[in-house]
Order: sequence, then C-alpha cells, then structure tokens
Amino acid sequence: LFYISLEHEILLHPRYFGPNLLNTVKQKLFTEVEGTCTGKYGFVIAVTTIDNIGAGVIQPGRGFVLYPVKYKAIVFRPFKGEVVDAVVTQVNKVGLFTEIGPMSCFISRHSIPSEMEFDPNSNPPCYKTVDEDVVIQQDDEIRLKIVGTRVDKNDIVSTL
Repeated sequence: LFYISLEHEILLHPRYFGPNLLNTVKQKLFTEVEGTCTGKYGFVIAVTTIDNIGAGVIQPGRGFVLYPVKYKAIVFRPFKGEVVDAVVTQVNKVGLFTEIGPMSCFISRHSIPSEMEFDPNSNPPCYKTVDEDVVIQQDDEIRLKIVGTRVDKNDIVSTL
C-alpha cells in the first residue's frame, strides 16, 4: 500500500450549486475515485484527505462546472517479488482463483506444488497432498509471491 497525492476533476451539474456545493464535490470525489483502478497508480483504496478544491471552470454551452481537486489517497499497486496474502475464491482443475484486496488473481495448477493434487470429489473441491496434511480450498487464506504484473489502462493483472 502506498500513500500518495493525486488529482481528479469533478464535473458538477448546475442543480448542485448552492450552500452544500463543497460537500457535494467531496462526496462526488469519494464516489468517483474510491474502488477504481488506474494502471499508473493502482487501486484507490480510500481518499484520506482533500488538500484543495480549485476554482470551478464553467463549461460553455452546458452550464456544468469542472472542479479540479487535489487529494491524498491510499493506493494498492502490486509489484514483482511482493509477497501478499490472498483469499481463495474458487478451486478447479486448472488452478485457483484468489482475491488480494480489490485485485483478482489466477494461480495456474502449474504454479501449485507438484505434490498437491486436485480432488474434484471432495466437498468443496480442493488441492491437497496425498497424506492430506496440506489442503487448499475455497475461503482459505494463502500467501503468494507475485512473479509478474501486467498493467492495462484501468486494471492490473498479477502473475503468481
């Protein structure tokens, strides 16, 4: 997790002009940025402080106003070599699906230790060792090492 300064522009309809204007801009900022992902900075977990709400610029012919906002946020951006905790969401013969906070990840069966076998007959399905000493099934918490990431415009995909 990182704590960084970011900027965002809020486009506001004229019906919101009035005594609660600044509160509306703040609320709209939280709604528009929290939970989103930018390839450059990662997943915005939470806006912590709003540093500045700039002077609004009226959009000609529309009546809307554009407010530049500077704020600080906690972001999650995974990187190669990082060790993270994940929750298993699905288990099948091709591998494991997990969630690392807001990010979904797939772990191929080729990345699962060779001594672990998929057991489709167990309820729920799982990967387990022959002696059943180690079992991985849905809702288990596991620790992973990220071996690579791919950054798209609005998403980050990790390879484990």
